[in-house]
Amino acid sequence: MSDIVIDTPASATTIEAELNYLEFTGEKPVSYQYEPPPGVPKRSGVYRPYRVQISNARLAPPPGPLSLDRNGFELHRQASALSDFSDPAKIESIYYPEAQTLLKQATGAKRVVVFDHTLRDGKPERAAGVREPVKYIHNDQTFVSGPRRVRDHLPAEEAERLLQGRVAIVNLWRPIGETVQSSPLALCDSRSIALNDLVASDLVYPDKVGETYALVFNPRHRWYYFPRMTPDEFLLLKIYDSAGDPIARLSAHSAFDDPTSPANAPGRRSIELRSLLFF
Repeated sequence: MSDIVIDTPASATTIEAELNYLEFTGEKPVSYQYEPPPGVPKRSGVYRPYRVQISNARLAPPPGPLSLDRNGFELHRQASALSDFSDPAKIESIYYPEAQTLLKQATGAKRVVVFDHTLRDGKPERAAGVREPVKYIHNDQTFVSGPRRVRDHLPAEEAERLLQGRVAIVNLWRPIGETVQSSPLALCDSRSIALNDLVASDLVYPDKVGETYALVFNPRHRWYYFPRMTPDEFLLLKIYDSAGDPIARLSAHSAFDDPTSPANAPGRRSIELRSLLFF
């Protein structure tokens, strides 16, 4: 089993950086995941940068024991058997089963279903199908779309049966190739997020419409990051949980420009894998 990591050497206890929050106008934001119709913007919604304090979770973690079910995120250390993530077939045949085992061990879930993954690269010359880091605050699902994901990926009768019990969606996020020196992830402590901070947003694909949460600014938000993550570390992010209090039901995250990054820092490469957990 992997160990939770909080003691890797790092730099300052706290940094100040800009995070992009939604300015809610009353209209539901829409983001197209393909080229939209003529005259339609690829993404609607107004985002405004706010300067916030982001604590180094290696040196100054949230009060109390850090956990996925308490704070909405955890850091673990365990190297992957896969080092070359350029082959989608190998990702599915090697990395998916490996991740399922890690998720079961870390969460106690009885069953894990991996339903997709995304590769990201901070370099401008990204390979086809590889996306850039997302630099606005979001959570990948909503309280409406979370259960919908179960119905999307499992047979109808089985999905309805499983939805009677506890269901969670957790992302497993890992750097690829080298230590993260730019565009790290800022993570919002779930306990600092109020329901009124969440704004449902449409994510439009050619064949379906998903739903994510954007966040509006709240000075109570508590932000953390793990500087200089290495490929043998991985983050677990709580995206959705049907459990009630005191379990963290979601969190929020965003890539950001780290003011302590070297001027010539390489673009961050990472893989995020999305999974359904059944308990």
